[in-house]
Amino acid sequence: MIAYLEHFVHGNDTESPPNDDVSSLQSSFHFAPNSIASKDFGGMKSSTPLAVLRPYTTADVVKAVKAAATTTNLTVAARGNGHSINGQAMAENGLVLDMRATAEEPFQLLYVDGVPHVDVSGGALWEEVLKRCVSRFQLVPRSWTDYLGLTVGGTLSNAGVSGQTFRYGPQTANVTELEVVTGKGDSFVCNENQNSELFFASLGGLGQFGVITRARIVLQQAPDMVMVIQIIIIN
Repeated sequence: MIAYLEHFVHGNDTESPPNDDVSSLQSSFHFAPNSIASKDFGGMKSSTPLAVLRPYTTADVVKAVKAAATTTNLTVAARGNGHSINGQAMAENGLVLDMRATAEEPFQLLYVDGVPHVDVSGGALWEEVLKRCVSRFQLVPRSWTDYLGLTVGGTLSNAGVSGQTFRYGPQTANVTELEVVTGKGDSFVCNENQNSELFFASLGGLGQFGVITRARIVLQQAPDMVMVIQIIIIN
């Protein structure tokens, strides 16, 4: 079920003027005011979307993309935790999908050829994936980023490079399957053997080939001990 579309309020207006493209979606989606999706972490660009959608499931993403595809000029961008640096998570006068609402589903442990994997949502934060894998299974992702406050789909759309990359490769080399919603609103399961072109295009594709709604991540045994380094900066 879709939570709501946040409709932007411009200036001091209490309600934005209706738009034909958005009006055509009102029968399916509920609108609410306010959003911060016009900016990202890079701070170099600002782009005001027409509305922000919070999908809970892949079906919601499919529904939103297909609805936008039937309009004349709406574009769609997926937004994770807002850490893109060149405006990739923005859509000028378009729809922004806040993928964090999908974070809870799915989360499933499975073994492929004896190797542990976990299926997680594209909107899940890596820090939450790590916590849940350790607490439930005593396992950890084999590769992650040095900063964990990023979404799975967001880093896989870029590469996911960290201090572990020299040993295990980037995150894109440690995912064996994706579920991707294309620009036409079609959902595909893809891997090295099934829909392989979409699989490899989506990994590091900056979201230009589809929205990653699920990823199958390679896991390994959690270490018995970890080193914590505290850095104190004195002005």
